[in-house]
Amino acid sequence: MLNRILDHLEEWLIATFMGVATLVIFASVLYRYTGDIPWIWQYTQHLNLTWAQELCIYLFIWMAKFGAAYGVRTGIHVGVDVLINRLPEKQRRVGVLFGLGAGAFFTAMVAALGAKFVWLMFGTGQVSPDLELPMWIVYLAVPLGSALMCYRFLQVAWRFWHGQPLPSHSHARVEGLQAEGRG
Repeated sequence: MLNRILDHLEEWLIATFMGVATLVIFASVLYRYTGDIPWIWQYTQHLNLTWAQELCIYLFIWMAKFGAAYGVRTGIHVGVDVLINRLPEKQRRVGVLFGLGAGAFFTAMVAALGAKFVWLMFGTGQVSPDLELPMWIVYLAVPLGSALMCYRFLQVAWRFWHGQPLPSHSHARVEGLQAEGRG
């Protein structure tokens, strides 16, 4: 059951954050223009949406961290494999596993250092300017997103070690377009 949840965790989180950000921005834009409509303004003038932009910035930060984990899981994360793909199969496997291990190590270190930073921020009482949200909650995106990304690197490495192919994506193709130079 837990594996089924974890298999699509990033999509659920990103979709939720994106939906909330869209609704907040939409409400903020509507509110901005209700002052021009007197019969609506009398009901909405007491609202204060100065926090909307800050919330959306934080949601996009969280989306980026979990989006990177999604990229590792699906094979769309940035990677340079020109040299690796030219190696013989045995050396290629070693290179791929080394790269995945290095990615896991790096993201584990970022998660650990991020967790330490969040722990230190916890007791400071520092809050964000508009939302007055404790800043440790905002910074929690770093250790959580990095830990999930580390898990995805290890998951891909484990599957590759056991003979499954690396996750990959197909290149975008637009019907009706011809390559340059072909007339």
